[in-house]
Amino acid sequence: MALRPIDNALLPLTPVRARPKKLPQISVQTLPKQPNLSSAANDENQDRLHPPTTTADPAAIDYIPSADLKPFIDPEAKIQDIVEGLESKDWVRICESLNNSRGFAIHHSTLLLPFLERIILVLVKAMKNPRSALCKTSIMASSDILSAYGDELLQLPAASDAFDQLVLQLLLKASQDKRFVCEEADKALKSMVDYTAPLLLLHKLKTCIGHSNMRVRAKAATSISNCVSKMSLEELKDYGSVSLLQMAAELLNDRLPEAREAARSIATTLYESFAKEQEGLVQEFAKEQEGLVQESWKSLCESNLAVLHAQSIVRVTVPQ
Repeated sequence: MALRPIDNALLPLTPVRARPKKLPQISVQTLPKQPNLSSAANDENQDRLHPPTTTADPAAIDYIPSADLKPFIDPEAKIQDIVEGLESKDWVRICESLNNSRGFAIHHSTLLLPFLERIILVLVKAMKNPRSALCKTSIMASSDILSAYGDELLQLPAASDAFDQLVLQLLLKASQDKRFVCEEADKALKSMVDYTAPLLLLHKLKTCIGHSNMRVRAKAATSISNCVSKMSLEELKDYGSVSLLQMAAELLNDRLPEAREAARSIATTLYESFAKEQEGLVQEFAKEQEGLVQESWKSLCESNLAVLHAQSIVRVTVPQ
């Protein structure tokens, strides 16, 4: 029997290529590219007249106490420079102009009076600025201006609404968490109460009692309480004792203790004024007379307030 040729014979083995060995990787640190100082110095396109502006350090801003502000040698020539500085876009120059405005308010108030409305609007705008240094400087300026001009600020044109904006911004800044801003705003609010007629100021502060921010309500209530404590019996009558009583009753239910404490102070002042009017006495009352005063006070509260509000007012004013 013949044998068949075997076609599937094993092929000759081909040599297997060895895999190349991995070489260890060596990291090479590249040095940062150094700027070519010579080319930068000789660059014709470089702006030599207007070099890049640097951010001013807030610590370099001087917070000058009012007592250290000196009068100007030539105030007539300086006033125009202040007005131009307040309109500058450089916040550092605005701070300098605000400090100069403080000096004018203290020593040259007559020269600054024609520009008062414009300055108040700049103060309001500066208080809204996120820079703490500019904000604090504007609050300090407002304190000196309030002390220098007082009631004259209330005579600004009603169309500009400048004084109302100033009051609101001071209340907002006094309600902030930044302590050094709050302290300056509280000082400015105190100056406003001390140097402004309380009867006129109450009408400005009353609109802030209904503010949505409870801290603003509390600060407004404190300022109102300070105003009421300064008012005479005739001034309380002119404003309306019942209106103040209703305001105090609303504030007694406020969420913040500061507002409730101000409400108690307002109610106590009203009760003392009412008692003096009823008996015509300045000091203490006799026990028999005091009982009659208390009954008349309760009757007044019940006739002008809701039942719960009347009870609250009587509870904080009439000694038990």
